[in-house]
Amino acid sequence: MTDNERGQATAPVDTVDTDSVDSVNTADTVVAGRGADRPGAGAGSWRAGIRRAVRNGSRPEPWRRGLVLAALALLLGLSMLLHAEIPNGIGNLGSLVETVLPWFGLFIPVLLIAALWRRSASAVTALLLPAIVWLSLFGGLLGDRSHPGGDLTVVSHNVGAGNPDPAGTAGKLAASGADVLALEELSREAQGAYEKGLAKAYPFHTVQGTVGLWSKLPLSDSRPVEIETDYGPLAATKPAAAKLVDNRALRTTVATDHGPLAVYVAHLGSVRVNPRGGFVTVSRDRNAQALGRAVAAERNARVVLLGDLNGTMDDRAFAGLNAQLRSAQDAAGDGFGFTWPTEFPMVRIDQILVRGVKPMSSWVLPPTGSDHRPVAARISW
Repeated sequence: MTDNERGQATAPVDTVDTDSVDSVNTADTVVAGRGADRPGAGAGSWRAGIRRAVRNGSRPEPWRRGLVLAALALLLGLSMLLHAEIPNGIGNLGSLVETVLPWFGLFIPVLLIAALWRRSASAVTALLLPAIVWLSLFGGLLGDRSHPGGDLTVVSHNVGAGNPDPAGTAGKLAASGADVLALEELSREAQGAYEKGLAKAYPFHTVQGTVGLWSKLPLSDSRPVEIETDYGPLAATKPAAAKLVDNRALRTTVATDHGPLAVYVAHLGSVRVNPRGGFVTVSRDRNAQALGRAVAAERNARVVLLGDLNGTMDDRAFAGLNAQLRSAQDAAGDGFGFTWPTEFPMVRIDQILVRGVKPMSSWVLPPTGSDHRPVAARISW
């Protein structure tokens, strides 16, 4: 056989039938499709996805990425966890952090988005710390903690010395249904408008300087409370009548069906934030300590403190008051109950604190002409 003949004889062996290949591929495809439709195929894909995620997470690359984000997450968590240890020596930083502490939670989703974008397993894991700390501090405040009923409704409002409509504010407060109404930052010019607007609903009232209390129930033993508004070597030489003009706290007894109730109304010193001095709270802190001593000396077992304390109860400056009284909002409110500023409240500096009575509910009233929102609570015996 010649070489040409051998080539012609072997050529058919190298030729592939394309129709047969297509048939085989089609059959394979059908078989694969039937396999995908079998019961349990979805669960298998789910398990495969988990295994793939575990394999990806076990690789070193996701843990090496986003280390700066992981460090920021840990710093955020430690700042919330150890906020009481942040010193006040520089710009009163500790008190400032505690004032805005609930808002630290906003950084958690921001860091989470950045961590997912960077595909950083270390950053996502580190974010567990601030998430757990924030929930332990404030998670209990997210729901409604109120209870039905109550024997007495109390309301407190910083009406604002610059309030353009004191008569309108008085009307809104009279319609609130409060049995006991505390007003702070009363100006001499506006005091008559409040007395006139509240006279019909509240037959009893006392005004001590810039704070006052209106009540549907009889009052007795009303007097100013010394919270060291005037401070320094010349404070003792100031006449009592001159001190009363600028007095910022009072104490009175409300006669209830369940016995006498000691009520304090207070407006503590203002705070300021400036680049040079930081968070300036000197007068506020001094007033808080003096007010704490006055409450500690109170003989009545049932006490309600109403007022603008110019600080949140997370602030260490109120440790003396927190040791004796509890917040009606924390015990029976709904949410954080922010009150200032009125256009977009960001902090709760207007407080209702109690001892010897049970808060049943606590809420924030609609805005008036003031830069603060009123706060209200129902209490029972």
